[in-house]
Amino acid sequence: MLIDAGPMVAILSASDSAHESCVAVMKALAPPLFTTWIPVTEAMYLLGFSTTAQLGLLQMIERGAIRVLDLGPADLPHIQASMYKYRDLPMDFADASLMRIAAREGIDRIFTLDRRDFEIYRLPSRRALSILPEV
Repeated sequence: MLIDAGPMVAILSASDSAHESCVAVMKALAPPLFTTWIPVTEAMYLLGFSTTAQLGLLQMIERGAIRVLDLGPADLPHIQASMYKYRDLPMDFADASLMRIAAREGIDRIFTLDRRDFEIYRLPSRRALSILPEV
């Protein structure tokens, strides 16, 4: 399963409106959850109000709860094509990186708070990702 920046922030910020639901989902999932450095960077920025929360995210990565997958030059044409295809939303680089990882690694589930966009995005098979938390 993939994890987007939103749940990373919510899990580590008790004041986040999605904190409780994201913590519950995280506890129910078997690690690791996969992501790229782009959503991690976004989460670190959003957690900038708390060094403790930022360090908590790094510790989640260090202990293997979240596994950061690398992107390389071969992934860029796919990312560019996705960003162009969904330019009317627009699709940001973080979302495009997650969709690329999903396609490349055969992952069909995502832990995200960005339902609006991820309900629209499609895998190469034309299927949508299953989204947690459920509404």
